[in-house]
Amino acid sequence: MGEHFERSQEANIPASPEEVWEAIASGPGIDSWFLGNNRVEPGPGGLVATDFPGIPPTQIEVWDPPHRLVHANEPGEDGRFIAYEFLVEGRPDSTTVVRVVTSGFIPGDDWEDEFEAMTTGGELFFATLVEAITHFRGRRATPVTAFGPVPRDAATAWARLASALDASNLQVGERVSIRLGGQTPDEGVVYLRNRDTVGVRTDDALYRFIAGFQGPMIATHHLFAPAVDGEAAQGMWETWLHDSFGEENR
Repeated sequence: MGEHFERSQEANIPASPEEVWEAIASGPGIDSWFLGNNRVEPGPGGLVATDFPGIPPTQIEVWDPPHRLVHANEPGEDGRFIAYEFLVEGRPDSTTVVRVVTSGFIPGDDWEDEFEAMTTGGELFFATLVEAITHFRGRRATPVTAFGPVPRDAATAWARLASALDASNLQVGERVSIRLGGQTPDEGVVYLRNRDTVGVRTDDALYRFIAGFQGPMIATHHLFAPAVDGEAAQGMWETWLHDSFGEENR
């Protein structure tokens, strides 16, 4: 059993096609909106590699800057694969339309659960791409990932997160406050909320929280402030997650 899938997302972004291309086709660009640290070997037959658990490298099939990029991984023994197609079109009003088509095959009887988790994650990544280009043009982020405890259930996870962020319901547009150690609180706004994810934008960061598909609460952030110590930030966020979602707080 299993299922082939295809889904697309589209947005009009206040940037040039070249700026969008840099965001989707370079390691530092992808670092500012996807997951972990990324590396791109450009050109047909090149590679897009992400340093994050469970994400295989993909081979570039189409390299047509700044208009079209296609990369996909080799199918596994069970047929699993995923392909990404980015279509970039400049407009006369100095904006650019970017469309992302994600397709592939998910094996197994539980493919639908995995597809739902992939869908909510994809919504977060695409929304972060739009936020990064729109609000942080010309800036590059330090990606920071920290893993926390496995939440008892989704309702508990989001209630704990709302409390930790001084929020009521974490809906799009709500103002929140991020307190990390003894630092000055970072004030921001929720830019995305779906079943499994929350995204928050501040002046110098895109903070993201993922709690889906029976996994741990994950903080996967993009810090745009200069001279960020990534290892120190990861340690602080691991402490924050365990303080906010540890067993003693349930």
